[in-house]
Amino acid sequence: MSSFGVSISPGVARARTRALPRSFYARPVLQVARDCLGKVLNVRRQGIEITGRIVETEAYRGPQDLAAHTAGNVRTARNEAMYGPAGHAYIFLIYGMHIHFNLVTGQEGQGHAVLIRALEPLQGIDRMLRYRRRTLRSVTSDSPALTNGPGKLCQAFDISREDNLRDLCGQPAPEIFLSEGPRARCRRTPRIGIDYAGSWRLKPWRFIEPGNRYVSRSPRTTLTGP
Repeated sequence: MSSFGVSISPGVARARTRALPRSFYARPVLQVARDCLGKVLNVRRQGIEITGRIVETEAYRGPQDLAAHTAGNVRTARNEAMYGPAGHAYIFLIYGMHIHFNLVTGQEGQGHAVLIRALEPLQGIDRMLRYRRRTLRSVTSDSPALTNGPGKLCQAFDISREDNLRDLCGQPAPEIFLSEGPRARCRRTPRIGIDYAGSWRLKPWRFIEPGNRYVSRSPRTTLTGP
């Protein structure tokens, strides 16, 4: 059972070993961002497996979305992955120190992506602690600070810029992929840290699992709408 009280049967656990199909990602970005809640992020490298339930996402719907890296449809070496086929990773560095993990969605050339903002740890917590303690020695196995932010979860799962453009689909399962998990409740709020985006900062395109202690920041307001 997870810390949020979701009971996971052996049958469900086995099903999670299959990567989600590309059709999951090749849909409108808001749908994908909502449906990612409760899905499981899996990282498998050199015989080590780390997993966690997604409890917070944000949708970025460029080029019109002024908060998206593809705003204005300006293509650069940094954002080129966002224009690629659905079901690939878009990894970028922010503030020169934090890695963020995104899922490319929609149709090729649209420039849409979902940012994974927070996870609830499931498997491989000792390994997560080892990776996180590279910068935060005081973090503990039961602390939300283990994975309650986009940079934190990337460090805990050892996701780096080398994973940019990685294909998240296919069988056998790739090194990094999403798999099925119990469907989560959802609350929508404005996105975080995008004051530069003008009125676009008010779009209710952040999706959280209400009540989960791994959500990065409690919402001040709850909004509905497109």
